[in-house]
Amino acid sequence: MKKRKIPMRKCVACQEMKPKKELIRIVRTPEMKVMIDPSGKASGRGAYLCARLDCFKLARKRNAFDKALEMKISDEVYIQLEEEWIQDYDKK
Repeated sequence: MKKRKIPMRKCVACQEMKPKKELIRIVRTPEMKVMIDPSGKASGRGAYLCARLDCFKLARKRNAFDKALEMKISDEVYIQLEEEWIQDYDKK
């Protein structure tokens, strides 16, 4: 039986390669809307982030999503990320 290849992606903050399923995907859709993509399958340009608070803070400080998605990211996206995704992981 063939071993399945695990897709790897790089975190925009710490630059570590990790399995895609371990990262949070932020996507810029073809309509130029930025949103969090829990399924990892929405069409558009994606950027990945570790679910750790230190990576989140580093990404925000460096404007890593602005660079990766090639557009200015609104504060609402960062707030939603922090409230719904990042803190949940840190409590575990």
